[in-house]
Amino acid sequence: MRISVILSLALLCAASVFAQPGILTRELLIQYTPDWKGERFADGRPKVPDGILQRMKSVTLEEAWAQLRSAGFNHEYEDGWFCIHPDKVLVGRALTAQWLPGRPDIEKVIEQQGRKDGRIGGTNAWPVDMLQPEDVYVCDHFGLKQDGPSIGDNVGNAIYAKTHNGIVYDGAVRDINGLKELEDFTSFVRYYDPSHHFGMLATGARLNSTMIGINIPIRIGKATVMPGDVVLGRDGGVIFIPPQVAESVVQYSEITHLRDMFGHQRLREGKYTAGQIDAAWSPPIEADFTTWLRQNIDKLPVARAQVEEILNKRQQSAR
Repeated sequence: MRISVILSLALLCAASVFAQPGILTRELLIQYTPDWKGERFADGRPKVPDGILQRMKSVTLEEAWAQLRSAGFNHEYEDGWFCIHPDKVLVGRALTAQWLPGRPDIEKVIEQQGRKDGRIGGTNAWPVDMLQPEDVYVCDHFGLKQDGPSIGDNVGNAIYAKTHNGIVYDGAVRDINGLKELEDFTSFVRYYDPSHHFGMLATGARLNSTMIGINIPIRIGKATVMPGDVVLGRDGGVIFIPPQVAESVVQYSEITHLRDMFGHQRLREGKYTAGQIDAAWSPPIEADFTTWLRQNIDKLPVARAQVEEILNKRQQSAR
């Protein structure tokens, strides 16, 4: 049984005020993200600053993967997606949801509690109502394709209006032409299918799946995702970055880009050989790099404030 399902059921009593048994309370979200010391949303999700999200858009999957591995996170990458706007980059904060194969007895309880809680529409709309700007809706729909799409152009437009962002959806979407019309709905899904989801008992149709949890740990393929993780999707793959590691990921990426720029320029100029640049740099090359940073500080693809931070660290380490 998946760990997220076990956790969802174990938290039934703690989260009994919510429709789904698996919605984490603010206190539990804080408890399960102890390494994040920054700002949080009202629901307890870590809120990585907008500035870090903006800088994350230049990070490659390889750079993020390397930093996650060095920090001990080995199961955060997944590929094999059908992409909407594949030439763009998806970055945002994860709000998670999980479906299970349909169980009418559980669904009945969830729908009744949802009405008491004042929730509107089908269960597929409930997490959408919770989304914030720059969020990414990350949903485990256990790869359901035929009669599985719970996101079409109506729900897609609702997500887009809330977040101006896309989705990571382990399942199928429908109304693909309408979704493609949303310019920044950069999304990673498993399939397109023209069928639609049957997810409420009130429809009288068979119940394909039951949304069991919102804002819980979920599995997306081989990756574990927590609410508040930073989502980086590009080049056909998605990586989920724990919030406490996000700043170090962008810092590593920026210094890597700058070192590559410097090395390539010096190679073209013939100042150093490939062997010198490919190996650990000698003290004279490191000093040349520091001078190059200072001379080009306003011409680089990294903001001046970040370059100054790099220079300060280099100065401190040279003492």
